[in-house]
Amino acid sequence: MNTEKALVVFSGGQDSTTCLFWAKQQFKEVEAVTFNYGQRHVAELDCAKEIAIDLNVAHHVLDMSLLNQLAPSALTRADEEITHGDGELPSTFVPGRNLLFLSFAGILAKQIGAKHIVTGVCETDFSGYPDCRDIFVKSLNVTLNLSMDDQFVIHTPLMWINKAQTWEMADRLGAFTYIQDNTLTCYNGIKGRGCGACPACLLRQKGLEEYVKDKKGGEGI
Repeated sequence: MNTEKALVVFSGGQDSTTCLFWAKQQFKEVEAVTFNYGQRHVAELDCAKEIAIDLNVAHHVLDMSLLNQLAPSALTRADEEITHGDGELPSTFVPGRNLLFLSFAGILAKQIGAKHIVTGVCETDFSGYPDCRDIFVKSLNVTLNLSMDDQFVIHTPLMWINKAQTWEMADRLGAFTYIQDNTLTCYNGIKGRGCGACPACLLRQKGLEEYVKDKKGGEGI
């Protein structure tokens, strides 16, 4: 286990919760940061808070409401339809979101003495979001270090795996059932297994079914 401190960018969803469990195994001390940017559902903030308490992780909530004003999207406006057309960015894309989140996470990490920042962005199932790409994260990592004359490391444990493999990771971490029941991934704000119909739920369920199918016998799932 690394004896240094890590800060996890945390939404309370499947991916970031998997990353939180991963970080707790990798680092001696872990804290989490959640951003309030006017999400469609305040339940996301409540969910993140509850999980942080469950896992005994210090939890910071930062006000990023300006992002809602600057970059409205279907993730922040209930009156905008969630769409994902071929060759187009999904309507859930919030321009600059991960740029700002990781930048502010770096500033907070500096204040709390954390050299490691963990985020659940993924290039395999990233829905076309340009700020989930590995090249973006590596570029921003260099920029953060230069901006504060420090040596942060941004970790992306899910970068090259799909949703089925994310479920597999959760299972290896002993967190499969917890993540299935207690996280909020659903665009309609339904905790646990979600609404079953929105793009986030369909992606999550497809990965779960693939993992259960591949897992020998599927016992205990």
